[in-house]
Amino acid sequence: MIIVMSPGANEQQIDAVVRKVKEYGCEANVSRGVERTIIGAIGDERAINQETIDALSGVEQSMNIVKPYKIVAREWHKENTVVHIKDVPVGGNTVQVIAGPCSVETQPQMDDAARFVREAGCRLMRGGAFKPRTSPYTFQGKGVEGLEMFRKAADAAKLPIVTELMDVRMLDTFMEWDVDAIQIGTRNMQNFDLLKEVGRVDKPVILKRGMSATVSEWLMAAEYIAASGNHNIIFCERGIRTFETYYRNVLDVTAIPVLKKETHLPVIADPSHAGGKAWMVAALSRAAIAAGADGLLVEMHPNPCEAWCDADQALTPQELKSLMADLGGIAKVLGRDI
Repeated sequence: MIIVMSPGANEQQIDAVVRKVKEYGCEANVSRGVERTIIGAIGDERAINQETIDALSGVEQSMNIVKPYKIVAREWHKENTVVHIKDVPVGGNTVQVIAGPCSVETQPQMDDAARFVREAGCRLMRGGAFKPRTSPYTFQGKGVEGLEMFRKAADAAKLPIVTELMDVRMLDTFMEWDVDAIQIGTRNMQNFDLLKEVGRVDKPVILKRGMSATVSEWLMAAEYIAASGNHNIIFCERGIRTFETYYRNVLDVTAIPVLKKETHLPVIADPSHAGGKAWMVAALSRAAIAAGADGLLVEMHPNPCEAWCDADQALTPQELKSLMADLGGIAKVLGRDI
């Protein structure tokens, strides 16, 4: 940490800052310039309460040098981490596509969806048994009954399942139904108690970016999970909220290479929630893979016109097949496969 003292700071104020830094177990290096005195805190600066330092008399500002996230940071773990969802690797040479309907509706719908996901060449299936919706009057999901239908359909197609956990009270139920990967949605990215609890279970976690979250906040959310013991984390860029209203969200393609630089963990993208329209999904998917994404989270419904939620953004089974073919070509150019 670098602590910049005010131009008029006196020796007593400087000494007080040095004492406080040492109280945190760090050494202090004082550098006196013509106009400013700079104090460098040497040691584990994460132990230092920056707000306390900034509040000390004579301090103009303080700046962290070491990144506040440690476990998820690439600077501490140079090699890429591959996270396995059951036996499917995410983050390796193969780009994984996780496909399926927005919500679990009926058993026939899920049976058909699982079959189409498998036929398209996808190795993982998504589906929402619990749905966080903007309006309390729209379909909220089938709950535990939905988990049962999802598990039955996916098992028949030999597909690991990905589904969203909204409430920490349902975590035991997710474990009972052996959910293969737990998704934390955009609205819960900073639900820290929930993050801590999924950090204590031995399940991969797909952490979606908050709709207004900075990259640093997103990384720190992942650090909550990792700090509790679970390092099997996959980041998912799903679009951020801006002034634009033509499409649902803005897919922040820039975040993909930034995350790949900052963290060793896999990064995937959700083009369906970013665009909000099925006709945008293919273009956004191609852009995400070209930018280095390790996979995609794509909505596909056996009959999108009959979907109970997010019908506009769901691909048809044939559109999913075509998308997989297109992505295969892009992956090959990058030295990857799909």
